[in-house]
Amino acid sequence: MTELRIRAATPEDLDTVLAFWKVAAEGTSISDDRAGVEKLVERDPEALLLAEQGGELAGTVIAGFDGWRCHLYRLAVHPDRRRQGVASALLAAAEERFVRLGGRRADAVVLTRNETAHHAWGAAGYAPQEQWRRWVKPLTA
Repeated sequence: MTELRIRAATPEDLDTVLAFWKVAAEGTSISDDRAGVEKLVERDPEALLLAEQGGELAGTVIAGFDGWRCHLYRLAVHPDRRRQGVASALLAAAEERFVRLGGRRADAVVLTRNETAHHAWGAAGYAPQEQWRRWVKPLTA
């Protein structure tokens, strides 16, 4: 197997990332468009982490830190590269980033119906907090 390389996304990667999420990510988000991802990379250039293998995108995770909480989004691994350590490497890089920034606890946004993700997150040491419920409100510009 080719070595896995983890790096921060650049503006040049964004079209590839958006196409990748259509294949590798479960569900869609209101911000899964060029403008949304551009804003993320512009505001926090190290938040969108990419895993590359053999020159191809193998996985992604968004490791956002707001100065108080560490949030993980869009952990996605290409279906052909699952169960090969890609997600583990991405999460390790995200957690290292959080520690470097002074974070103390990470949380992850995981779809309730995504059983495959539940197993992956559990294997990485994460557990659901049933006492919390995510409340959302779409904002218009």
